[in-house]
Amino acid sequence: MKLNTSLKTLAIGFFGGLMAIVLFFEFANPIQEPKVQKKAEQLIDGNRKTLGLPTKFSGLNTTDFKEASKNSINSVVHVTTKVVQTTFHRDIFQEFFYGPGAGGKEFKQFGEGAGSGVIVSSEGYIVTNNHVIESASEIEVTLNDNSKYSATVVGADPSTDIAVLKIDKDGLPAIALGNSDDLAIGEWVLAVGNPFNLTSTVTAGIVSAKARNINLLNSPNKSVVPIESFIQTDAAVNPGNSGGALVNTSGQLVGINTAIASQTGSYTGYSFAVPVNLVQKVMKDLIDYGIVQRGYLGVQIQNITQELKTEKDLPNLKGVYIAKAIEGGSAEKAGLKEGDVVLKIGTKEVNSAAALQEEIGKMRPGDKVAVTLRTSQGNQQIKEIVLRNKEGQTKLVSKEEVKKNVALGASFVELSKSEKEALNIDYGVKIESITAGKLKSLGLKEGIIITKINNEAVRSVDQLASKLNESNSGILLEIMSESGKRDYVGFGL
Repeated sequence: MKLNTSLKTLAIGFFGGLMAIVLFFEFANPIQEPKVQKKAEQLIDGNRKTLGLPTKFSGLNTTDFKEASKNSINSVVHVTTKVVQTTFHRDIFQEFFYGPGAGGKEFKQFGEGAGSGVIVSSEGYIVTNNHVIESASEIEVTLNDNSKYSATVVGADPSTDIAVLKIDKDGLPAIALGNSDDLAIGEWVLAVGNPFNLTSTVTAGIVSAKARNINLLNSPNKSVVPIESFIQTDAAVNPGNSGGALVNTSGQLVGINTAIASQTGSYTGYSFAVPVNLVQKVMKDLIDYGIVQRGYLGVQIQNITQELKTEKDLPNLKGVYIAKAIEGGSAEKAGLKEGDVVLKIGTKEVNSAAALQEEIGKMRPGDKVAVTLRTSQGNQQIKEIVLRNKEGQTKLVSKEEVKKNVALGASFVELSKSEKEALNIDYGVKIESITAGKLKSLGLKEGIIITKINNEAVRSVDQLASKLNESNSGILLEIMSESGKRDYVGFGL
């Protein structure tokens, strides 16, 4: 009996142990886990393949910025400026005895500024922002090897905030130009510049949007027509980056960094750059002619919003709405009318006013462009339009003609008969536009009338421009405001 009891106990113990071993292998066997994991990974990889993304097992693609940095950093320079605001205080007592300007004294106020620039030619041409150098009386460029050179302003364009400088140095490492039209949203880009005077700084981000208009370049000057079609990125850009390079992962220039969206003055998430395709056109014009040869479509345009779509009973939100075709302008001559919608400029679709302005901004007077329209009747048409300048002309202005009415960063225009009668004068010329240069640094503005130069009456634009361009000594200008108030400004050249 005792033997049977012992055998039973042994049997129960044996089977109990066997059951424990079976349960252990059933629930704790590590071979079962990878089966579930493998299925999950296969499912995830399958989804990634469907989206065209790299899988875990094919190896993740990683972007390397070393080559892009190497290819661009030596082409970016540090631009420092000295600003001298000169005022001329008259001595009425001396003028009474010795004539206008006698006994007057100059008073100067000094300031400094800094930004960045990009070498675009081995011969010493550098692109930067107009706002970096617009009030400068002296400009110095520091290369990446710390060598320094004095720079002169070749030309500036407030409409795009682009300026071109020149230094006396050959064999410079010019940056390769890319194609901003090929940039895709989500693509990696680098911002290269000199924020906070920290030279040769590289930051990375992606293209967040294209054809952005942030009303940065709005100007009270009616002669400046702002062209804003910025590349928006989240690459960190700070004060001092202005005029620096936005490059793609090959180190090619795709934009000139211009602005940040910030309440504090420092980077808070978004930055903006002028597309290189627009920069390239402006740069070539400034180098070849000294001014930008700008063609105009001759229309007032609006973005198509849901409200405008409903109001005008438009079929969709595509294109750019023509609110008015300017009389005698390029569009009106080609038959475009109020209510038409521009769908394409050339082969490129345009769905915002900024995008349309960018495409037209790349062209010159006399250029022919095919414009795809949806008319106010709903028909789709293609019109060939010949672009014209502000004066309604199709021919380009020659460099010789430019020299006749441009000096020290300002362009001049003759006074009309009615303007002379209103001011009770029979001589003088008016400043039509003014960009970076000596006259702007003196505080002169559009609309100011120059009546005398060194006490000689100014009777033509050619006379004034030639004397300003040819003089190598001090200059005294008698000026008059549009309200008729006279004053004097003097400066040395």
